[in-house]
Amino acid sequence: MQKGNTTGISGFLLLGLSEQPDHQLILFGIFLAMYLVTMLGNLLIILAIASNTYLHSPMYFFLANLSFIDTCFTSTTMPKMLMNIWTQHQSISHAGCLTQMYFFMTFALLDDFLLAAMAYDRYVAICLPLHYTIVMSPARCVLLVTVSWLCSHLIALSLTLFMAQFSFCGSHVIPHFFCDLLPLLKLSCSDISIFQVVMFIDASLAGFIPFTCILFSYIHIIFTIFRVPSTDGKHKVFSTCGSHLSVVILFYGTLILVYLQPSSSYSADTGIIISVMYTVVTPMLNPFIYSLRNTDIKRALRKLISKGMVLSW
Repeated sequence: MQKGNTTGISGFLLLGLSEQPDHQLILFGIFLAMYLVTMLGNLLIILAIASNTYLHSPMYFFLANLSFIDTCFTSTTMPKMLMNIWTQHQSISHAGCLTQMYFFMTFALLDDFLLAAMAYDRYVAICLPLHYTIVMSPARCVLLVTVSWLCSHLIALSLTLFMAQFSFCGSHVIPHFFCDLLPLLKLSCSDISIFQVVMFIDASLAGFIPFTCILFSYIHIIFTIFRVPSTDGKHKVFSTCGSHLSVVILFYGTLILVYLQPSSSYSADTGIIISVMYTVVTPMLNPFIYSLRNTDIKRALRKLISKGMVLSW
C-alpha cells in the first residue's frame, strides 16, 4: 500500500502484537490456546445452564447471555489476528476494518449493559428477596437483554457510520492487532473534533449509566450484608455476588484505561497490552471465575461432563 494524500483507500495494515519474525510462532501458539480455552469455557457454561432446569433462573439466564457475548466478543478479533500471524498477510479492507470495529464495539457495550443487569438482579435478590420473583420475571429479564442489544447496536452503528465518512491520508498502518477506534482516529486526516465529542458522550453515557447502576446496587448490597447478624450469613450473601464483582472490576478497569482518555494521548504499546487484557484475558477468565466460586455451576458442569462421557462410550 502506497503512502500518499489519498482519501479513498483500499485497506489498512494491522501490525499485530509483534513485528519480530521469531515471535510469530510463539504468539500464534499462545493466543490459539487462549482462544480455544475461551470458547470451550464459555460454551460449557452455556450448555451447563441450558441442560440443568435448576439453573433456569434470572441470574443464570444473564450468565448464559454473558458467556455467549464473550464468545462473540473474542471472535471479532482473535480469528483475524491468528490468521494474520499464520499467513503473515496483515492487510484488512476498509469495509472489513469498519465491520470489525462495529461488532467489537457492539459486544463490548453489550458486556457493559449486561453486567449492569446482573448487578440489578443481585440487588433485587439480596435486598428485596420477597419481591424477587415479581420484579425479575422472565419477561423483565428478556426485556433487559433486548434493550441492551438494541442500545449497543445503535451506539456502535452511529459511531461506525460517522467513522465511514472520514478520509485517511499518509500511512495506512494500524499499530494494533484489530481495528480499534483510537488507532484509526490517529490515522485520519479529517476533522475529528465533533466525532471525539460524540464518542466521549456515547462512552460516558454507555459507561456511566451502567456503572451507576452497578454502584447503586452494590452500595445497597453492602448495607444489607452488614445487617445480616451471623458471619456465615454474611459470607453466603457476599458469595452470591463475589464473582460478578470480580468480573466488573476486571472489565471496567481495563476499559477506563483505554477509552476515557483523549485520542492525542493514546499510546499504541499501552493500548495493545490493555486491549489484550479485555479482549482476550477477561473473556477467558470469566468462566473460571464463575465456575470456581459457584457450587451450582460446578455441579452442573460435572453432571454435563459425566453425561458426555457416558454418551461417548
